[in-house]
Amino acid sequence: MDTEDEVVMKEYLNMMADILVLVVTLALSLFFWVVSLSVSSYYGTLQPVSPWRWLFSILVPLVLTARALKRRSLDWSGALAALLVGFVMTMASYSFFAALLAFFITSSRLTRWGGAQKKKIDAEYKEGGQRNWVQVFCNGGVPTELALLYMIEVGPGETPVDFGGQYSASWLSLSLLGALACSAGDTWASEVGPVLSQSQPRLITSWKEVPAGTNGGVTPVGLVASFLGGLVVGVAYFASQLLLLWDPQWPLVVYGGVAGLLGSMLDSFLGAHLQYSGFDSSIGKVVSYQSATTQRICGKPVLDNNAVNLFSSLLVALVLPGLAWGAWPR
Repeated sequence: MDTEDEVVMKEYLNMMADILVLVVTLALSLFFWVVSLSVSSYYGTLQPVSPWRWLFSILVPLVLTARALKRRSLDWSGALAALLVGFVMTMASYSFFAALLAFFITSSRLTRWGGAQKKKIDAEYKEGGQRNWVQVFCNGGVPTELALLYMIEVGPGETPVDFGGQYSASWLSLSLLGALACSAGDTWASEVGPVLSQSQPRLITSWKEVPAGTNGGVTPVGLVASFLGGLVVGVAYFASQLLLLWDPQWPLVVYGGVAGLLGSMLDSFLGAHLQYSGFDSSIGKVVSYQSATTQRICGKPVLDNNAVNLFSSLLVALVLPGLAWGAWPR
């Protein structure tokens, strides 16, 4: 048992660490603000940012990551990575922030839901689904990069999807929305399917029945969940556009749902080929490593789950806006 003095010292150190993070974040944000003001005097594409947008982009992600850290949805490295992702995306557009928030809140809640059932299936299950910086960047790295390109191209602010008037901004916005919806769809399928599905998963490449937890295994419940996950992200983006621009672009909702479903299926397809899945008879679960007690089910040990998530979101971000361009209402 810790003594009272040790408890007080730990609380003091935690408080000082939080203050240090806040000070560093504020200093970096002010530095980037000065840089943006300087660059904007020479180039017309990077616009100066209002102090209120800077303040919102700092404080809101800071509060959310602190809460996630307290609830063990993130570890310290994941919290710092999430703070960076949240700052960049909120700075770029409040619509991006709304989509990110929908993905983060729903995914965190679903990860904690049905833990007893998931623990029976997943050999690497962690209570609360605590995520580190690698997992944060594999899900949020592509949207963050797109948000930076968006700020360089059109400056911070909200823009409607209009391929005729603002082609680059529309493409980048839909790419970012697609990447987030893809991550949401895959997370919803992974978290909802094992708990609610009454049928055995089937391998997406051969449609043969496989044990629960196999990479590349899909169920009807999981596919519906992936569509709903992307749909929720699309609704959040649509609602923010409606509130900020008074522009009811309903195709954003459909686009989010389609991105969630296609992203989840792409993730399963890559997982079936490039992730190793084997049944370990010593523990009675599907694992991602090879051993003397493991019988191969599918896949090769080329990528891990984080890399598959990264490649899936990247491919959706690159391909889906082109398809949307051809079908988007003019």
